[in-house]
Amino acid sequence: MRVFNIQTHQVSEEDRLPGGLPEQGFVWMAFARREFELLQAQIQTWLQDACGVEVYELHLQDVLNNQLPSHYDYTSDYDLLVFRRLARGRSETDLSKPGEVLHQENRKAGPSILRKIDTSPVAFLVFDRVVISVHPTDCAVRTVFASRLLNAAQMAPAQAAHRLPGSPADLMLRMVSSVVDGYLDLRRELTRQLDHWQSELINPQASFNNWSDLLNARLTLHYLDEVCEDQRAAIKDWIEALDTWQVSDTSTQENLEMLRVRSRDVLEHIERVVHHVGRLEQSAETAVQMHFNAQSNRTNEIMRTLTVLTAIFLPLNLITGFFGMNFENFPLLHSEEGLFLTELFMLAVAVGLAWVFWRKRYLST
Repeated sequence: MRVFNIQTHQVSEEDRLPGGLPEQGFVWMAFARREFELLQAQIQTWLQDACGVEVYELHLQDVLNNQLPSHYDYTSDYDLLVFRRLARGRSETDLSKPGEVLHQENRKAGPSILRKIDTSPVAFLVFDRVVISVHPTDCAVRTVFASRLLNAAQMAPAQAAHRLPGSPADLMLRMVSSVVDGYLDLRRELTRQLDHWQSELINPQASFNNWSDLLNARLTLHYLDEVCEDQRAAIKDWIEALDTWQVSDTSTQENLEMLRVRSRDVLEHIERVVHHVGRLEQSAETAVQMHFNAQSNRTNEIMRTLTVLTAIFLPLNLITGFFGMNFENFPLLHSEEGLFLTELFMLAVAVGLAWVFWRKRYLST
């Protein structure tokens, strides 16, 4: 559990539930999923005392559900956003085996970013002056963002005010943006891996044997596409909910406009990921089709060459067949120059046919 009191120019961290709300600013409480499950009764009591509200039981189940897709929901007291982040080889089973990496990359099978891909949900409960985030075990998103907050608080007041989130919703959107940036970084590695496979598929001299990896790549890209579509739907619902927010003064209106701008920026990043994933799917499909077309053309060339060789040797076999007949009076059969003339004739026929086929480009590669 990590608890942050975030004000305009400073940030302070605690390792326990705060005594109440600060006079200014808001509170960010970040929990691991298992930790939130154990402390949910205390958290509900604190919310009731500090904010006068509680989280509904159905939303608590959503927060604790590790298989839940990205989605958005709201009540009159708070907003709930579940957003699947990109994990790197860890899952909730690390609770029983701390520190163990479950999905290690198989280096013997060649480079493959696909073995690193995993997703797990991060849940946000956004109140007026409190935001609660529930993360997977050992979540890098929480660690990195907390470090950014603490580093920003050490800057000059003017810079700190610009870098620190101004509201619980702003903090949530910044964390969601960092999650999406993880997908944007993944695009480069996926592109590099698929380009490597595509070059092997097209190269006629290479023997491609990674069909299982390529199939897993296509399935993984389909999965990422579904994840990103859920993320896009959740952010669109959030943007629609922002239009219903009531503003009381100019400052609140400016903060609301900033939330809309940041939300649209997150949505644009998600759409970029969706577009790139679709392009990678198409690229993988095209590479497979090009491979089979290249193999088909190669087979046709081999069959054409064998057919030409057969056509060259067929008249030679016919000539030798004549000399194998049991006739007593056969021209050149008893001649001393018969063998030489026959071989010369057969050579002329073979060379002539080869020249004809070469002119017609039947023997060209």
